[in-house]
Amino acid sequence: MVTLENMHFESGLLSAIGSGEFSLEGSKQVFLEMLAAVAQYKAEKVIFDGRKLRGKPNELERFLYAEFAARETHKLIQEHKIAPRFAYVIAAPLRDPNRFGENVAVNRGMNVRTFETMEDAVEWLELLRRRA
Repeated sequence: MVTLENMHFESGLLSAIGSGEFSLEGSKQVFLEMLAAVAQYKAEKVIFDGRKLRGKPNELERFLYAEFAARETHKLIQEHKIAPRFAYVIAAPLRDPNRFGENVAVNRGMNVRTFETMEDAVEWLELLRRRA
C-alpha cells in the first residue's frame, strides 16, 4: 500500500515523499492528501518523491490514476483558484518511459511532468517559476 511518509511546505513548494507498493486506491488517497495540503498552504509547486515506491502499474491503472489526478486538480483550481504544477520523481517501472500517464493528465489540463532525478524535477519547477 502506498503511504505518505512526509510532507513539507516552504517558499511556495510542497514536497511529499511516498513509499510502499503501488496500488491504485492508495495512490489516489495519497494524491488527495497532497491536494489538501496544496489548498491549505496555497502551494504553487508540488514535488512528489516516489523513489521509494515499488510496483509496475498496468496501462489501465496509469490511465485511471492520471484521469483521477487531473479531475481532482481541476476541482482544486475551481474551488481555491490555485493552479499547482506537479513534478513526480519516480523510477521505472513505476515511471512509464513512454509517459502514458503523464500525457493523459496533461491532455486533461494538469500541469505535470515525471522525472528520474530530483535535480531535473527541481530545475523544471524553477524554470517555470522564472517564466511566470
